[in-house]
Amino acid sequence: MGARIWKHMRLVWMLILPIVLQGQVFGMTSFVAVKASYQRSDAVLLDRRGEVIHELRMNPHGRRLAWARLADISPALMKAVIRSEDKRFYEHHGADWQALTSAAFGTVFGWGRRGASTITMQLVSLLDGELRPKNGQRTLGQKWKQLKAAQEIEHSWTKQQILEAYLNLVSFRGELQGIAAASRGIFDKEPSGLDEAEASVLAALIRSPNASPEKVGERAEILATSLRIACQKGSVKQLAIDRLARPYVVRNRIALAPHVAQMLLREGDTTIISTLDGRVQRFAIETLRQTIGILSGQNVRDGSALVVDNKSGEVLAYVGNVGSRSSAAYVDGIQARRQAGSTLKPFLYGLAIENGIITAASLIEDSPLDVPTERGVYQPENYDREYRGLVPARVALASSLNIPAVRTLGLVGVNAFAAKLREFGFTSLREPEYYGPSLALGTADITLWELVNAYRTLANNGVWSTMLASPLEKAGVRRRVLSREAAFIISSILSDREARSATFSLESPLATRYWAAAKTGTSKDMRDNWCVGYSDRYTVGVWVGNFSGQSMWNVSGVSGAAPTWLGIMNYLHHDRTSVMPAPPDGIVVKPVTINDGSVTMTKRDFFMRDTAPDTVQPNDSHVNPRILYPAQHMVIAIDPDIPSDLQRVYIKIAGNDPFLKIKIDETMLTSSHDASWRPVPGIHHLFLLSQEGNIDDHISFEVR
Repeated sequence: MGARIWKHMRLVWMLILPIVLQGQVFGMTSFVAVKASYQRSDAVLLDRRGEVIHELRMNPHGRRLAWARLADISPALMKAVIRSEDKRFYEHHGADWQALTSAAFGTVFGWGRRGASTITMQLVSLLDGELRPKNGQRTLGQKWKQLKAAQEIEHSWTKQQILEAYLNLVSFRGELQGIAAASRGIFDKEPSGLDEAEASVLAALIRSPNASPEKVGERAEILATSLRIACQKGSVKQLAIDRLARPYVVRNRIALAPHVAQMLLREGDTTIISTLDGRVQRFAIETLRQTIGILSGQNVRDGSALVVDNKSGEVLAYVGNVGSRSSAAYVDGIQARRQAGSTLKPFLYGLAIENGIITAASLIEDSPLDVPTERGVYQPENYDREYRGLVPARVALASSLNIPAVRTLGLVGVNAFAAKLREFGFTSLREPEYYGPSLALGTADITLWELVNAYRTLANNGVWSTMLASPLEKAGVRRRVLSREAAFIISSILSDREARSATFSLESPLATRYWAAAKTGTSKDMRDNWCVGYSDRYTVGVWVGNFSGQSMWNVSGVSGAAPTWLGIMNYLHHDRTSVMPAPPDGIVVKPVTINDGSVTMTKRDFFMRDTAPDTVQPNDSHVNPRILYPAQHMVIAIDPDIPSDLQRVYIKIAGNDPFLKIKIDETMLTSSHDASWRPVPGIHHLFLLSQEGNIDDHISFEVR
């Protein structure tokens, strides 16, 4: 009798609908069009080969992940959703007449409201905003239109397409839209891995996405019972409470390049290709993490690494930090400004060689040094606090001796060095006076990005150009910042294992089985540790330290950043070698006799044409005449306890010319060496003059 009533009611619905909806054509869109227009909230970053290397959320208003194919969704989930939302889904053609009749009778006779929307009807509401409930209810007109649209979809879509679209578009909880976001956000797994209990919880969320965990748990428990899931009573309810009572987290399936993703992806982007190589990126991350792990007992928490192709400038690996193991996981260590340490020395020596002030064979004194400055006397020390006497510039740079570097800066001038550093891309330097002679030892704050590109410039024979993280970026203007000859000589020094052995020994992480030029650096109080270098194909830079600025404990360039640098370089050259660049036409190779005052030896070295001497003596080092003391704008105080006739200012100059003259204001001093002057209050001008009367140097100072 009951079956006959349902049959008659269905016939009534079928007779009424065509009359009520006569002439209505909704033209619902196709499944292919719906899938194509689907907008995920996350964008993906691809490497140079098209591999996904990072996912980044772009839309803050909802969480929708990649479209999930029906074949990639757990059968248990599909079964639970159909049971909960539309148990006759595979039997009807858009409208469940039996459910509609029950709902109608329930409304008329006060039996309580029951849902009668099929999955297809819910889908058309998701696709057409005009069919969605207003103030929690649909009007009768909306309901009729929803029925008609559902019938149209059933005529042109398959059941599988309807179910797939529904599961990708329906909201499950909060901002979680679609099964992929719900599955990963609530259960931290892909839709394909959902078990029956988890499927019951997600299916129970559809009807009331924001219900309390207890209410959802009760509904999920009832659903699980109806599905005859084999589980302990109450366990499904408890699962729902446990998972929904805490904030959900959609973990990225892959997160290899967060800082590059932030750099390149913009709102509205879905996919962006980068220049990164996923294989190199993974290796650099793991190698850096291993180094930080080993050094953690020496108070090292953070590190960064950058790998660039020399010729193209394309970035192959960009590791801003070591991720969750970092002290500040969101800080980009590649763009953070840190003190450079000795990594700036190659550019100082390159400038001096390019200008003909020194050669690689020039002898520079490595002995205690006092440099008068406006702030007092600057006394640089070598890292090991040892002194080696007269050393060739080649050894001074390769072994990273501090005092010869300060002496070299005294020859070229702080202003000239600062200007050259800016040409190499260090754009945020302060005025040269801020650093003074300490600039030779890298007291300037720089970024790893700038440093790597500067060393890449040396690898490219002194030609600077921009680095690229996206193939869509333009390379920009290339400019020469150092002569080809000077760049070649610096590269030969930085690759000279014997020359660096005075400090680093013959065997160290800087000594590779293929040609490579490298330099380390450690900032004051061991706050920063660097290693940067290049082969004929790649430039690699590594920084380790603490983002907080805390000092490391007994970590040098060789023990800190260098092992990671070596590991990455070896990986890059596992199937290729690297060869030393050929000397440019302006380079000559010549044996030179070096006499440091105690030992005479003959060695071959590279020189720019017309700069190679036959013999290098201690006094043959090229020295520009300069005033060393007093310093520019220095203030000298007269001691009131000493008779004025006994007070003297002793003037120091650099230069071996015996005919140099010194003049203070309008007074010419009798001697150019060991000159002294009785101080008089006021502002004074000190001149260093050549034999011909030309001004070689000039400073102003004040006596009070």
